[in-house]
Amino acid sequence: MGKLKYTFKSDVLFKKLFVSYPELLKKLVSVLLRINYEDIEKFEIRNSEIIPESLGKKFCRLDINMEIDGQFIDLEIQVVNDGNYPERTLYYWAREYSSILSEGEDYSKLPRTIIISIVAFELFPCEEYFSEFHALEATRYTLLTDKFNLIYFELPKLSTNINTNNHLELWLSLFRVETEEELRKLEALEVPDMQQAIKAYRHITVTPEFQELARLREKAGHDEAQALNKAKLDGKIEGRAEGRAEGRAEGRAEGQLERNIVIAKKLLEKNNSIEEIIDITGLSIEEITKLQNS
Repeated sequence: MGKLKYTFKSDVLFKKLFVSYPELLKKLVSVLLRINYEDIEKFEIRNSEIIPESLGKKFCRLDINMEIDGQFIDLEIQVVNDGNYPERTLYYWAREYSSILSEGEDYSKLPRTIIISIVAFELFPCEEYFSEFHALEATRYTLLTDKFNLIYFELPKLSTNINTNNHLELWLSLFRVETEEELRKLEALEVPDMQQAIKAYRHITVTPEFQELARLREKAGHDEAQALNKAKLDGKIEGRAEGRAEGRAEGRAEGQLERNIVIAKKLLEKNNSIEEIIDITGLSIEEITKLQNS
């Protein structure tokens, strides 16, 4: 079977699919946060729009921001490791947390804020695919506050043996799918949530609206890569030009210095004063004294 044109790791598909099918998103998040789906009372997507004009921006984030029973959740998917990803998610958390409190409100009103990242690369030096971070005291491990939470799921560390009773691994396997054959294998397990998600995937990916969004996102990626390569090439050309210019300048300076030394020697032979030689050649008193002694 061939490779899928669009995978669940595509940020455009990720956002379009789960915003269009909020019940699927609610099921996914309940599994990722290990809370009962039935216990969720308030579930709201706070940034459902995808603005086509923003897809070309370098730092455009297609995250899904939610409020779940008073908790603020940000769900991210990251395919490429551009470096410093933990620091990036910490920044996302800080920005999210600090923007929630209205002016004049008490700090006690700040809600628990959670950043969930599904990443397509290995991030931490461990075997586990799941990592969760809290703010703890360094020696006693006392929890500072329950309002800080960073959660990571590393797809490459997921087992290839799918346990149909493990809903977390089933959902993560869906994000790891690359081919039509893998997708059909998941579908054949006859797990209702997986079948529903795959059916929604097949519906979304054939719509003209999604295909146009995907085209814009892909074009932006190509434009950015081309601009980066051009910048590198321009830097090399400029670097070579600057190097040649500096070399010529250094050569001219060295030649002038040699000529001034020759002139200074002749003036010394004619018993000109050191002050006169400094004025004529621009050499320092130390340089002229050194010539005089030699």
